[in-house]
Amino acid sequence: MIDDLTLRIGGADISGWTEVRVTRGVERVPGDFEISMTERYLGDLHAVTMLPGQSCQVLLGTDVVITGYVDRFTPGISARGHQIRVSGRGKCCDLLDCSAEWPGGQISGTNALDVARKLAQPYGISVALAAGIPAGAVIPQFNLILGETAWEIIERVCRYQALLAYELADGSLLLDQVGTIAHSSGFATGANVQEASIQYGMDQRYSDYVAFIQSVETYNDSSTGTVDPNRIAHVTDATVTRHRQLDIIAEAAAGGMDIARARAQWEKARRWGRSFACTLTADSWRDSAGELWQPNNLALLDVPELKLPRQHWIIGEVSYRLDRAGTTAELTLMPPPAFEPEPVLLQPQWLMELSGGGFQFQGGNVPQGGAR
Repeated sequence: MIDDLTLRIGGADISGWTEVRVTRGVERVPGDFEISMTERYLGDLHAVTMLPGQSCQVLLGTDVVITGYVDRFTPGISARGHQIRVSGRGKCCDLLDCSAEWPGGQISGTNALDVARKLAQPYGISVALAAGIPAGAVIPQFNLILGETAWEIIERVCRYQALLAYELADGSLLLDQVGTIAHSSGFATGANVQEASIQYGMDQRYSDYVAFIQSVETYNDSSTGTVDPNRIAHVTDATVTRHRQLDIIAEAAAGGMDIARARAQWEKARRWGRSFACTLTADSWRDSAGELWQPNNLALLDVPELKLPRQHWIIGEVSYRLDRAGTTAELTLMPPPAFEPEPVLLQPQWLMELSGGGFQFQGGNVPQGGAR
């Protein structure tokens, strides 16, 4: 298959681009593109005009890869001739850029799919749940924070229900789990790999992940022997050969302990997965069946020179490129645990001292962060 990039805009198809970069990823919302073309003498490019904000589609061959909008249109001239450059993003850019709209500002009794659909609806973006994926538990009531973007809320409620959210080629948003679909072929030395490297890391890994109820050891005086009432979980990684401990604090003394336990497991798994980051350049945008390399799909890695066993890893990000070096795909692949969503508590609780003495629990929305 002969691949070329076509920009479909304003009822016209524009091709002949001399430099192309289109990037999509399972942790990249939205997908984006940057393309340019040049000519030595002023001529046909005078007829190429577009306005920032125009709807467009980007096609590789006959496959749509981005449906969205032109962000910037940059024509220019130089001693070498005339050139234009166009950049844009998928439709989900509005979720990332714009404030969340929700009547009443309070969410309760629903799930991540419903939240995402309601927040995406004002921007004309459809949202779907991947086949076979459960909708998840009911989200407890919480209030939107003025100024939050729609994406900040969607990403948070998706993590609460252990879901990934990423943009599809048609500009819609998909809620999914780490992928299990494998490409018909992968990447092998002497076949389609032009360059490859892998970074093995230990600086972000730990031998012990310990979850605590709170950050202050107020229960030490009541502990007996070696039992620490403040400690709620202890996860070890035997592959880290020297003692390295990471403490994880529950978001709340009430309601956050289960999340802290889950996060200890998640920190171990994600940090292990991120310690094997493979980047490579392939000589084609497609696998052996003619399918474009897709984020969140598995691909077989067979590059023994990287001291790596032959195995399937997840495509985390792919950039389709065309320049003087030819047509290439630049990919980042890691083991599946590297992409598991971080457990999060939607309603952290904290103690507030009352003016008349005593304490009561208060709720709030505090975005949480962990290993990235």
